[in-house]
Amino acid sequence: MLKYLLIAITTVLLLLVIGGLLRVPEIEHSAPTSSIVNQSFVKYDARQLSPLPQENNLPPNKVKLGEALFRDPILSSDNTTACASCHHLHSGGDDGLAVATGVFGRAGTVNSPSVFNSVFNFTQFWDGRSPNLEQQIDGPIHNVNELNSSWPEIIQRLKLNKEYLERFSFVYNDGITKDNIIDAIVTFEHSLITPNSLFDRYLRGEETALPIIAKVGYQRFKSFGCVSCHQGINVGGNMFQRLGIMQPYFDPSSTNPSDLGRYNITKRDIDRFVFKVPSLRNVAQTAPYFHDGSVATLDEAIEIMAKYQLGKDISAEDVVAIKAFLNTLSGEWKGNKE
Repeated sequence: MLKYLLIAITTVLLLLVIGGLLRVPEIEHSAPTSSIVNQSFVKYDARQLSPLPQENNLPPNKVKLGEALFRDPILSSDNTTACASCHHLHSGGDDGLAVATGVFGRAGTVNSPSVFNSVFNFTQFWDGRSPNLEQQIDGPIHNVNELNSSWPEIIQRLKLNKEYLERFSFVYNDGITKDNIIDAIVTFEHSLITPNSLFDRYLRGEETALPIIAKVGYQRFKSFGCVSCHQGINVGGNMFQRLGIMQPYFDPSSTNPSDLGRYNITKRDIDRFVFKVPSLRNVAQTAPYFHDGSVATLDEAIEIMAKYQLGKDISAEDVVAIKAFLNTLSGEWKGNKE
């Protein structure tokens, strides 16, 4: 009896020791997550960050049709502006401008977010007004500063195009309809993922994929608390957060709609200056930064985030290290580096 009791006690002690060794270390949080967001990450868990899938099983003919529509200015009222005009597929999935330029050269009001990996965002647009890509499409279609069009006009133009008539008939039994146009474009957008970044390879177990300086930056990214908002498969894009947690970033009396963020949708004071946290994937290719494109460089963006979101004045060495880590978030599309 005593023998079995000793074995049981030894087993319990061993489990406690192993549990202590495996327990995830706590992050040093000098910057608590804003009270306006019910997201609090007291501990860092590696599962909060995960690699992108390396392949998809989307119907190729539908993807190709969606890509043709995405690139075609036929969707715009002046036949000069396409989805791809603001979301360049040969670079970071945005347009490199502070704010977008639409039909007739009209300037938009916010910075174009990257279309790459947008399928993994929990909601769309900076203010999160569309819960998915299907509903997001209506925004640029009807916006007078973007495509400035309507579905009846688009359907009519497409039906006058012999090639589109044939392609839609091949993919869809009912041919050219609003729902089918949306479905084709969204299917293509689902294909716009950029796997195989150095960081993805590291997460999949390739220890040497990250340069030493990037590993230092990754540790700073975690220990400073950046990971509290930038985590998940998209390294962001899965919560709302106020810009200016530790100190005001905006003039509190500002009424600029672009700066009000989520407030424009909810009309709640608590949502002033609240935005969807952007994904950091391919961030090295998506300058300028922030909702208004007011930040020109990644170095400056890192410093501002540290100051206003984390309450830290970080060193130049830390900026270099974090930037090196962020550079490893650039992946591939169609086998080409972004």
